[in-house]
Amino acid sequence: MQKGKPAKKYSQAGRLHSIIRLLETRRGLTLDELAEECDVDRRTIHRDLNAVEQAGYSLTTEWSEGKKLYSFITKSRNLPPITFTLPQLMSLYLLRSLGAHLASTPFQAEIDELFKSIHSVLPDRHAAHLERIARVSLPLLHGARDYSPAASFVGDLQKALLQQYRIRLRYAKKGKDQVDEYDVEPYTLVFHKGGIYLLGNAINRSGMRLFALERVRGIDVTRQRFEIPDSYQPEAHFSSAFGLVSDTPMNVRVRFSAETAHAVKDRIWMPGQKISTDSDGRTTLEFEAAGKMELLSWVLSYGIHAEVLDPPELRKEVRRQVKGMRDMYRGKEKKGEKPSKQQ
Repeated sequence: MQKGKPAKKYSQAGRLHSIIRLLETRRGLTLDELAEECDVDRRTIHRDLNAVEQAGYSLTTEWSEGKKLYSFITKSRNLPPITFTLPQLMSLYLLRSLGAHLASTPFQAEIDELFKSIHSVLPDRHAAHLERIARVSLPLLHGARDYSPAASFVGDLQKALLQQYRIRLRYAKKGKDQVDEYDVEPYTLVFHKGGIYLLGNAINRSGMRLFALERVRGIDVTRQRFEIPDSYQPEAHFSSAFGLVSDTPMNVRVRFSAETAHAVKDRIWMPGQKISTDSDGRTTLEFEAAGKMELLSWVLSYGIHAEVLDPPELRKEVRRQVKGMRDMYRGKEKKGEKPSKQQ
């Protein structure tokens, strides 16, 4: 406390009012600054900040010049009006369509509310433009995930992600009824092939884990805060993965038929990939990647138009899968079974 500055004798209610006023009028304050303003210690201020959040104010933190600053996530009275051009609205609707796999989650409900707000402030003369813009993009989803069982937990997950609270997560094992519990520091939501995953530090499992949202069976948000390491980069967790699995990287070479080459060589499959085409028009794609089963599924999706050249273990597994499929179909033919007719 500064010399000559009269001591403040705040009740907790008075301190909370003061803290809210300070955070609304200043860009960001440290614990020490708040403690000095309220004439209490850091531990008391930390408890007061928790009480402020419980009262409905959303706090966020950031580091500036080596100091951790506290501020409110939003200050609605200070937000300037936002205007959009028609091309910007088109881009927003494109983003909306790309997020179609968020159905049955609070994310989708909030996106719908956002667009209702946009619609409500547009002049009537733009209504026809808005309806046309809504149809300039169309998501076609195949095998969409059903998030309705987990929808009630996503709101809590949002809170934990935004305010950096640890969670107790109940998670169903793949293909089993067993539910395990994890103490998790939630870091990042990951979107992959229409699926939503949570990447976080599993405290009681000693390491980073990836959780599929549709298999979450419950989330309890604790009051224990955590700090994301400065070195954390979510993309680095998947830098060597062909999809989501980050096991041992392997050097992959796949040769594609001339009929399929055009669908392969114009895409970026992995950083540092190499592409070559022979005199017969066949394209060979080479890159380093992890995720054996994801690589296997990708190769098999091309059928007879893709041949694994390396590594030997991946080529062997493709051969085993093809043999199993051949035996399955031959077995049905020998038994005289016929494909079931569609109803």
